[in-house]
Amino acid sequence: MMIYGLSTCSICQKARKELEANGKDVVFRDIRAEPLNETELAELIAEFGERLVDRKSSDYRGLNDWLKASEAEAQISAKPKVMARPVIRDQKKLYLGWDETVQKALLAG
Repeated sequence: MMIYGLSTCSICQKARKELEANGKDVVFRDIRAEPLNETELAELIAEFGERLVDRKSSDYRGLNDWLKASEAEAQISAKPKVMARPVIRDQKKLYLGWDETVQKALLAG
């Protein structure tokens, strides 16, 4: 299982801790230290679309007008912190966030 997020993100840390406590083998990838490549980003955008950008974040509000009008791919490539997180890959299935629905799907069984 792979978690894409930020090492400083408390929700990412909580997801990782809970998954590991439930016996899941978790690899964490800090998207600032190791940015998503073009193929990975395209796959996530195909799955989540505009939901992949956290438009409520101060980092998003700090983007210039040109980037705000750009596609999600350009926004995340320019400023990885605007990506909604965590993104969790469980084999071929992708999940966005760490809400009750995601927790039930990943912690069951």
